[in-house]
Amino acid sequence: MSTTRRPSVLVAGIGNIFLGDDGFGVDVIKQLEQVELPSWVQIADYGISGMHLAYDLMGGYDTTILIDAMPRGEAPGTVFLLEPDAMSDLPVNPAVDGHGMQPDAVFRLLKLLGGDAGRVLVVGCEPENVDERIGLSPAVAAAVSQAVRVVVDLAWGSSPHLAAKPKKAEV
Repeated sequence: MSTTRRPSVLVAGIGNIFLGDDGFGVDVIKQLEQVELPSWVQIADYGISGMHLAYDLMGGYDTTILIDAMPRGEAPGTVFLLEPDAMSDLPVNPAVDGHGMQPDAVFRLLKLLGGDAGRVLVVGCEPENVDERIGLSPAVAAAVSQAVRVVVDLAWGSSPHLAAKPKKAEV
């Protein structure tokens, strides 16, 4: 019988590649697929599949790291690391949409299903353009490698449970 522990950290890239910079999380996951990460870290591209993410989180993770484009009024391409204090700190969409990927809706659904995402961290990027188009703006494309470094540093610089608490600051 194997004693291998299931990954305790889920890194979830989210966003819609058909809305320009909203595809930031998806592009970060593509680069993370080329990087060696600890065995306790699982990466996945969820795109706009919030329902899939909610069900995967039912398996139980110690930490969930979301990678997403999030407008915060900063310069386009600004990368930041947040630890939301509550769902109110996440982008808000009042409806639970099985085809959409609003983090607050995913976590509400997860709670309704009796699950827990564990500790939630957000590696975000200020978008420049979320109009209908494929491809990131130059500023956001340049930020992808910085976001990859943040995730890699979190993964390798922390215990399997990511015990070190990040500050709410620009990175």
